[in-house]
Amino acid sequence: MLNDVRVYAYSTVLMGSPVLLKLFDDNPILAGQVFRLIKQQENLFTVNRAASEVMAINHAAGQHPVVVSQPVFDLIACAHAVSLLPGSLFNLAIGPLVKCWKIGFQGHSVPSDAALQARLALTDPREVVLDADARSVMLARPGMEIDLGAIAKGYIADVVQAYLRQQQVSRALINLGGNVQTVGAPPDEAGWAIGLKKPFGEKDALIGVIEVNNRSVVTSGIYERYFEQDGICYHHILDPHSGYPLDNALLSVTVISDRSLDGDIYTTLLYGLGVEQGIACLADKPGIEAIFVTRDRQVICSSQRHFSFRLLDNDYRLVH
Repeated sequence: MLNDVRVYAYSTVLMGSPVLLKLFDDNPILAGQVFRLIKQQENLFTVNRAASEVMAINHAAGQHPVVVSQPVFDLIACAHAVSLLPGSLFNLAIGPLVKCWKIGFQGHSVPSDAALQARLALTDPREVVLDADARSVMLARPGMEIDLGAIAKGYIADVVQAYLRQQQVSRALINLGGNVQTVGAPPDEAGWAIGLKKPFGEKDALIGVIEVNNRSVVTSGIYERYFEQDGICYHHILDPHSGYPLDNALLSVTVISDRSLDGDIYTTLLYGLGVEQGIACLADKPGIEAIFVTRDRQVICSSQRHFSFRLLDNDYRLVH
């Protein structure tokens, strides 16, 4: 479909999210190839259908190791390493907790503390046993489940970016629903303009616009999937230490980086650290930057070396 004189946009629904591809050539064949590639990758990593490599691991929990393909092993190994960082909010073994809450999947009630404690006992990432030589993964206890939902989209966005470059595409954008990865920049523009959503606002309401060139933009926010009960908002960003949704000063975290995979990792890590510790964490990581949106309506950028940000909503205050 032709959006304007230059940009062709192709869309579908994959991984439970709208997927958007923008090109500067009318090339539905390439778009179809990209969507098939995403589908193939999704089939490797999903926990939302019975027959995936990740579900094979989960079904064998407490019984035996499962040999997986190299890409699946590598992504699990990456998620495992991040999960073992001191105080990490990231946990690849969080599957039992996610299923207990069902937030975003018709879950609208708070589980009992006993139910959460029982699930927490099954979420120790140290009980995910990896054997690189055998390329196998073993969950030590029955009932354990790994969930790569916090990292798979970023990995797939990077796979798509590499494929587009392989196809000699010099300008493109792929949006996997929260994960935006870009190739180059639009003609005669400094970068791609990517909206920063207003938490709990109308569908298209924006706080501001982020401009990037050849970079990934990943946003995670408590407004994406949640329910309210007795005046309390229960959202999908779970604290793997308490079992409950994380309660801190943040409404959203956006990470700008080369790899969308890093965006997935750092949105989760930074959510757990909060603004001050998060900015300190990024001080020695010049390739990774973040935008924090707080409950008191501040927009705080860790730096703006590789992007520019323009505030649109006067209800928020940009803090430098």
